[in-house]
Amino acid sequence: MSGILSPNESLRRGQELLRAGLEMAALEHFASAHRAKSDDARLRSHYGWAVATIEHRFERGLALCREALRADGTSADIYLNLSRVLMAGGRKAEGLRYLKRGLMVDPRDATLLLEWRRLGVRRRPVLPFLPRRHLVNRILGRARGMVVRDFIPRGAELASEAS
Repeated sequence: MSGILSPNESLRRGQELLRAGLEMAALEHFASAHRAKSDDARLRSHYGWAVATIEHRFERGLALCREALRADGTSADIYLNLSRVLMAGGRKAEGLRYLKRGLMVDPRDATLLLEWRRLGVRRRPVLPFLPRRHLVNRILGRARGMVVRDFIPRGAELASEAS
């Protein structure tokens, strides 16, 4: 199907098909990209995510994502896909750990930030010696939230509001 496309074009096309809700066609493109360039960690990671979530072969997808992370621990996409696979498999705490690690690798990556926000992970109270619901913590927490939101790229914020 996607034999005439380069591996990166197959990846991009698979992502487009996924957004359009055509999961099986997207899986074919991810598989094609992975077959064409099986040593590329990013492609392996996307294929692993697709295997785990579309084919529901969790262990195989998790293994592919872990292999990708061992091969290249510098790509935010790899951490994101591994995190999503773990959460889809019911391992939320471990998934959150990898999401945090991805944010340590690239703190400004829009997809990682959006995933973090989508999950609704709460930060520690600004003043940990006061209860979370204390008025001072609530005011300082809102102020901190406004400051942090300024660091999220504008396009990423609009994308999260659209979903």
